[in-house]
Amino acid sequence: MSHRPTTSPYVFHVRDIVRSPGAHREVSESFAVPQALGTDIISVPEGADLELNVSLESVSEGIWVSGTARAQALGECGRCLDEVRLDVDATVQGLFTVGEIESDEDGEEPEDVFKFDGESLDLEDVVRDAVVMKLPFTPLCRPDCPGLCDQCGARLENDPDHAHEAIDPRWSALQSLTEQKES
Repeated sequence: MSHRPTTSPYVFHVRDIVRSPGAHREVSESFAVPQALGTDIISVPEGADLELNVSLESVSEGIWVSGTARAQALGECGRCLDEVRLDVDATVQGLFTVGEIESDEDGEEPEDVFKFDGESLDLEDVVRDAVVMKLPFTPLCRPDCPGLCDQCGARLENDPDHAHEAIDPRWSALQSLTEQKES
């Protein structure tokens, strides 16, 4: 019996284990990501391989999902704009429940509790959240990347002694007087 519908690689049928506390299934799947996971700066691009290894365990509240998602993210360095490749190993976990999700004392729903229809789980949101949380806010090609000159855009790695003569803006009016005198 196939546990995979054809609609999305993130969807898994669980009819055989739902409402049977203690029943579980291990899922190991590799598939091409149908939509990028991340931000404009760094993400697992559409079509990249994602390896999903999760355990689906039936509990009295629903289905507890835990495991890992592995992929390679692509982006650009926040300092020098070179390409950045980053291996992502994200922990995936969440409780999928058929009933209403109970709010906490502040009226907010818990982060790792999701609703499902009782027959199939859609893990896309859980995987997306886990992967995005593992991505750096500012990706770097290496920790000591010197970046680009903020005045002219020159690569500081190619010219470590690169510098511009900086004139204090408070003295710039006097600079024009010395230039006139030299003429």
